[in-house]
Parts: sequence; structure tokens; C-alpha cells
Amino acid sequence: MARLSRYKPVVSPLALIAAFALIVAACGSSSSSSSKKPTTGSAGPSTEPVTLRLGYFPNVTHASALVGVEGGIFKKNLAKNVTLATQTFNAGGDAITALLSGAIDATYVGPSPAINAFQKSDGKIRIISGAASGGAYFVVKPAIKSAADVKGKKIADPQLGATQDVALRSWLRSKGLNTNTSGGGDVTILPQDDAQTLQTFKSGDIDGAWVPEPWATRLVKEGGGKILVDEKALWPNGQYPTTNLIVSTDFLDAHADVVKQLLEGQVAANDLIRSNPTQAQKYLGDGIEKITEKALAPDLIAASFKDLLFTNDPIASALRKSAQEAESLGLLKSVDLKGIYELKPLNAILKTKGQTEVKS
Repeated sequence: MARLSRYKPVVSPLALIAAFALIVAACGSSSSSSSKKPTTGSAGPSTEPVTLRLGYFPNVTHASALVGVEGGIFKKNLAKNVTLATQTFNAGGDAITALLSGAIDATYVGPSPAINAFQKSDGKIRIISGAASGGAYFVVKPAIKSAADVKGKKIADPQLGATQDVALRSWLRSKGLNTNTSGGGDVTILPQDDAQTLQTFKSGDIDGAWVPEPWATRLVKEGGGKILVDEKALWPNGQYPTTNLIVSTDFLDAHADVVKQLLEGQVAANDLIRSNPTQAQKYLGDGIEKITEKALAPDLIAASFKDLLFTNDPIASALRKSAQEAESLGLLKSVDLKGIYELKPLNAILKTKGQTEVKS
């Protein structure tokens, strides 16, 4: 298994906008009517060498990927002619830039970046599976007791337009607090690398952060913070997509057999997480340590797992609500999400295993 790179730093929102502009220009010759047709994945199995370039984050919310890689589950499910090459990222915008530029073929990512990718590429990506639900929190200094106390404070999240950024801005707006994309308004929102957020929270440079696990637990245990909002309280049945698996349509059309093998690995990884969480947590810890060169304590990983649901269901209804929120916040232009899902390969696998099929 080859790794394409180590842990990637966050790029600025302006750099992301410029990168997306170049990508969209490069894709301009494709017709929108044909690119948004659901892909059939008609290409048959090939014996020619294929490299599957897969992205993911060193976060507990990406446990499906970390367990799949470190446990050898993906490799076991890939054919002998397929080589797995991995690349890691800190935030969704970076992963999407890599996917749309052709640097990777598939990636684990949150719903907001997936929506952005679908829009920016004129429908050239597909969500092919869910991975995780839950595990995102608004952690604040103990002196902050309510939403009213957040006014005038500095709050961090992973990246402008990312999944936690949309959630934070939506929650603030629901409490009558306005924000803007330049960091102004009633609350100053600062996009930061998660590791940087831990340091700025401990130093007092920020007053809180809306972050995924394990960073929320670390802010509490190491930074003396407290949870003000558990995001699952904001969603029906407490379920919302934190992580989905997406793939470029070019790769899906050319290598439908490889995508099926990846999905088999994804399902097997989530099966292991549910059936043997202790082993899965060890794989996850090993993976995060290799990427970040810092070990997480086993009890920290176990605490992070507590409120996460590792599911193959992409929870489509919540993704559509996220899109509406991002649009209303001015973070996303109006987008037609028809065709964003391609779940037939996943459902065929789930049916074979006697598991519940998922809906788009």
C-alpha cells in the first residue's frame, strides 16, 4: 500500500476559490446535460494494473477509512491488479480540490464539501456510501453558559464552507447571531487546522470551536472546555452525515469493479467497528499516529467513539438540509442535487450480506 503524502495543511479560502475556478474552467467543455446523468459503471473487470488513490482525514469520524487501511481490510477486498495509494487531508476543501484536479480518485469527506464538489464539477462526483454519523460538537470555555454568551467571541472551525462551518453558522443564526465569511458579525469565526485549534483554545486565543472527534474530546480533556452543543441534538433521530465516501465519475465509469471492491472494504470495515470496537480503535489509533506522528491515548479514542454511529447509510435527507442551510448562509449557490448519489453497488453488497439497503 502506497501513501501519496503525509498530513496536509489547510489552505486559505481564497486559495480554494482560485483552485476551484481553475478546475471549473478546465471542465468547461463538458456538457451539463450529459455529466449529470447517473453513471452506470458499465466497465467490466480488468486484469490491467490499476491504482486506486483514496483520501481521508486523521479524525475519529473517518474511522471507516483508518480501520480499512490499517487493518488491511481494503487491501484484502481489492483484486491483485489493484494498488491502493492513500493521501490524507485536514479539511474537506483540500480533499475536494485534490479529487477535482485528478490527484485522487475517491475520498472520505463531509456532506458540505461533497455538495460543493458536485456543484463545482457540474456533477462529476458521486456519493457511493455513508461512513459515519455524529461526532461533532461545539466546545467552549466554561464561562460561556448560553448562546448569548457567544456574542463577541472568537470561535474556530476546520474550514470556511466545511461541514462544521455550516453547522456552526446555522446554529448561531438560529440564536439570532449573525456572521459573515470574512470573519465579521456578532461572532468572529476563524478557520483553523484542528491541531492549531487545540493550541489556540488552550492559550485562550479563541473561546470555542465546532469540531469533529477526537478534537472535541481533546478540547474538553486537555483544554478544560465543555460541550455547549452536541450536533446530533439538532437533527431528527440524532442522525446526520459526518462522513461520506465519494468517487469521481471518471473513475467509477472506468473501474466500476474496483469501486465495488472498495465498497466491500468499506462495509467490512464498519462491520469490524461494530463487532470488535477494541480492535478497530487500535487500528484507528495506529493510523492517526502514523499520519500525525502523535499518539492518541486509548481512553481518548474510546471516549470519541461513544457517540458516533458508523453506518453505510449516507443519510440523504440530512445532506439535502445541509445544502439548503449552506445556500441560505451564502456559502453555496443554488444547486440541483439530482444524481449526486449512486447507491446501487452498495445496496447490492448490503443485500448479499443480509443488511438493510439504504436510500438516496
